[in-house]
Amino acid sequence: MILTSQRAAPLPPDERRAALIESTLSLVLAHGPDVSTRQIAQAAGVAEGTIFRVFTTKDELVSAAVASAFDPSPLLRDLAAIDRTAPLPDRLVAAVELLQQRTARVFRLLDALGCLGAPETDRDRRARSDQGVLIGQALVDLIDTGRDQLRCEPPEAARRLQLLTVAFSHPRFVADDPISPTEIVSTLLDGIRLRPGHDALHPDSTSKEPPC
Repeated sequence: MILTSQRAAPLPPDERRAALIESTLSLVLAHGPDVSTRQIAQAAGVAEGTIFRVFTTKDELVSAAVASAFDPSPLLRDLAAIDRTAPLPDRLVAAVELLQQRTARVFRLLDALGCLGAPETDRDRRARSDQGVLIGQALVDLIDTGRDQLRCEPPEAARRLQLLTVAFSHPRFVADDPISPTEIVSTLLDGIRLRPGHDALHPDSTSKEPPC
């Protein structure tokens, strides 16, 4: 059941567009892509005609809402806001919390769409790759001041952090019991924290990792 919101006060065009996208994404996550413009208008607290002053069609609005779920900008902003003076484990826990939120939202959306979406184009692949690079670099920046505590370089630490977070948070792997951010970070650092008698581990090394 979708609750009817009170009619919202007029917003500037950019804010109105963002509000419609946010409301539509919430509906798509809950009900799939076949939501009506009436439902969207009720959720956003606007007249139905307002939608078509911003978007040409409902499909255009739904596509914009889906695209917003993959937009890395909010994640990058929040990663940049993490206190760089905090201890490395605390920084990583904060990052994993943000990565888990994004992971859960993206996979909830894919499930709501009922498939993995439309066939991926070359442009989609490039965009996804670019997003991954930006997120990876943001994690490298977060890790860099703690590089002296690690036996691998920050880019490799960032890659492993992302892999562990997805593996330990993916709804199809963990159901309703994801591993906590603290445990994910503990698992990572127990494997890569610099310890006496261990050589530095480099991503391009072909030798086996030192025993724990």
